[in-house]
Amino acid sequence: MRTQTSSVLTEMRHDPRADTVPRSSDTTWYAIRGATTVERDERDEILAATRDLLERIRVDNRLSIGDIVSAFFVVTRDLTAAYPAEAARQLGWTDTALLCASDMDVAGSLKRCIRVLMHVCMQRSPQAVRHVYLEKAASLRPDWSKRAALEHE
Repeated sequence: MRTQTSSVLTEMRHDPRADTVPRSSDTTWYAIRGATTVERDERDEILAATRDLLERIRVDNRLSIGDIVSAFFVVTRDLTAAYPAEAARQLGWTDTALLCASDMDVAGSLKRCIRVLMHVCMQRSPQAVRHVYLEKAASLRPDWSKRAALEHE
């Protein structure tokens, strides 16, 4: 018995190689994490802090905008004045897939925090990946924050 779904799927079959992005053999996909905090739930402050975070990640990892495949933002529930993805659009990330969501509300967690998980394609080793934690968010990953601070001295 042939279902309507299987009929549609059969008609949609195509060569999956047609969907691939040509890359050199030494290019690898990575996930880069970062976070920052703001003092107030104000639109301009959220956007400025997010732009600073994204630019720092981009510069520290020597990325072009075209290397960034997607970015997933989460903000603590006390931040409602702006979507962090808007800051990425302000930086020219017009072809990058962006998504925002609310973070879990865990007792005792860091307040007014913006986190990002970026998926990138770059030609370097995993050891070259630089995660960026700014402001009070440095307390979330002191190991990565300390390494970043030493590299910027």
